[in-house]
Amino acid sequence: MAHLLSTSSSLKISPGHKPYCQLLNPVQISFPTSLTFQTSKSAFKRLVFQGDSRGKCFKVQATAVPVSQEVSAKSNSGPHQSSNESSKPQRVMVVGGDGYCGWATALHLSKKGYEVAIVDNLVRRLFDHQLGLDSLTPISSIHNRIRCWKDITGKTIELYIGDICDFEFLSDTFKSFEPDAVVHFGEQRSAPYSMIDRSRAVFTQQNNVIGTLNVLFAIKEYREQCHLVKLGTMGEYGTPNIDIEEGYITITHNGRTDTLPYPKQASSFYHLSKVHDSHNIAFTCKAWGIRATDLNQGVVYGVRTDETSMHAELCNRFDYDGVFGTALNRFCVQAAVGHPLTVYGKGGQTRGYLDIRDTVQCVELAIANPAQPGEFRVFNQFTEQFSVNQLAALVTKAGGKLGLDVQTISVPNPRVEAEEHYYNAKHTKLIELGLKPHLLSDSLLDSLLNVAIKFKDRVDEKQIMPSVSWRKIGVKPKTVKA
Repeated sequence: MAHLLSTSSSLKISPGHKPYCQLLNPVQISFPTSLTFQTSKSAFKRLVFQGDSRGKCFKVQATAVPVSQEVSAKSNSGPHQSSNESSKPQRVMVVGGDGYCGWATALHLSKKGYEVAIVDNLVRRLFDHQLGLDSLTPISSIHNRIRCWKDITGKTIELYIGDICDFEFLSDTFKSFEPDAVVHFGEQRSAPYSMIDRSRAVFTQQNNVIGTLNVLFAIKEYREQCHLVKLGTMGEYGTPNIDIEEGYITITHNGRTDTLPYPKQASSFYHLSKVHDSHNIAFTCKAWGIRATDLNQGVVYGVRTDETSMHAELCNRFDYDGVFGTALNRFCVQAAVGHPLTVYGKGGQTRGYLDIRDTVQCVELAIANPAQPGEFRVFNQFTEQFSVNQLAALVTKAGGKLGLDVQTISVPNPRVEAEEHYYNAKHTKLIELGLKPHLLSDSLLDSLLNVAIKFKDRVDEKQIMPSVSWRKIGVKPKTVKA
């Protein structure tokens, strides 16, 4: 975690607070300007910090002012609000903006003329240190990323470092930035991570559910007209033997008809946290008049967007391991290093997929076409459906064109899931709003494989095989052997 907060500068300490906590994996940290240490009771603190239980632990947290004090020039070409604030660009808070989808989204919205703030506790980087993982692509610290973006484009992205499970921090951030929309990526997003052991399962649910509840309360208290754009998951639906609708289904039962939320069949503690989120958001829309869009996203692949390709320091992360890596990314890395593609079980597991470029496009469309007050709408956010076997065949073919001898093996499925099933999910609403999909093509696969080949010296082959079993989830915290 040493590279996370690496700016050399003076350190401001709140009176009476000692600037020390022992991390699970000890690393040295230097802290950037304008940050203070404050006590926190968040789930993040309990997961990250260990040490003398009699003493206090502290976490880095932004106060009412962001890390970046720079003010960007007013843009006359960006998206604007209506009514008497029509001259002001919309202000979008990207929670989890240092992560895979969040970083690409923050840059895309900034380039489009939105005023953007990133809110992040940097815990995703800590997960890598805890589990002995690393992104295939080298990624810069969040501070260097934002400075680079400013140097290249002249646009400022404000940065608030803190945990949204700490409502005091979140309140200060809302009052400081005053968002018109909140894009919420700020959740632990890996199903395997949530199934490692009891502590990770508890952390996933506390972090995701409480964090989202805090965002809802912050909107209610400080920005009633703020539009919540929440990243859900297609995994909430499971794999039913009927077509999957977009959020709601009309049912006739005993002669009576009603439109109800589509049944949920989550398959991990992570997916269950997303189901809880959806219920909480739907309730607050009904009770408080919050406006919210739930983007039930499929599996995202790819590493490059127009913005992240502008400079090496803007590069996005590329996960290939068995905990955070998704199927297509993992297959491309396996092909690049000569490891057989690892198909779980029979390989008939079918899901919706989309390019990272379509993720940022979908979020922009949701912001530009907001939900109405009290409306909880659900969009299924994916562009194509593939089985694991189909993905393996596509990578095998694309690898062959690059001179790679790609083999495929079946490995025992670590998950509890149907390996052959019906799957037909609707995804028309974002298309109707103007989504222009980037479909999985030979050129995109070629690009992904070339990225994997370029950085294959960074691949840790010990991380390729699955290491987390749904049936053998542990009670005691698991550590990684060096």
